[in-house]
Amino acid sequence: GWLPSAWSVSKCAHCDEIVIWYENEMVYPKKILVENPNQDLDQEIQKDYLEAARVFNESPRAAAALLRLCLQKLCKQLGEKGENINDDIKNMVKKGLNPLVQKSLDSLRITGNNAVHPGSINLEEEPVKVIKLFGLLNFIADKMITEPKEISSFYNELPDSLKDAITKRDGTSN
Repeated sequence: GWLPSAWSVSKCAHCDEIVIWYENEMVYPKKILVENPNQDLDQEIQKDYLEAARVFNESPRAAAALLRLCLQKLCKQLGEKGENINDDIKNMVKKGLNPLVQKSLDSLRITGNNAVHPGSINLEEEPVKVIKLFGLLNFIADKMITEPKEISSFYNELPDSLKDAITKRDGTSN
């Protein structure tokens, strides 16, 4: 092709804009604008997420390590042990998380045997995958925290007479 091998061009999976790389370093655009962290994430997770967004340009590996930490903390926030991401994600899938999330994390080598320790993350060659991880964290938070919270608020805003009728119909007590 017309590009010397040190240069490459890709399309951002997030915004469809062109991204230019020189020797695996993003040179254009200079600022990565990933989506903001889901506001239902614990403050500490949001802080790590934003730090990952800030260091991404200089070190995609550092961003990936921070995002993996976010994922671990998110598993804990969701009531999992937070020790083995693989097991935690399996449990979340049993609780209704889309199984494709597990496959996506596996393909990013964030769970499974290839990434048991943070030091083994190897996303150096593919910074685009690190960007996907930002989106996946927000997706998990949306599905496991935000949506259930919204549904629960719809129910809680119903008049008591309707809630009583539902309880009678279902034969349950709240």
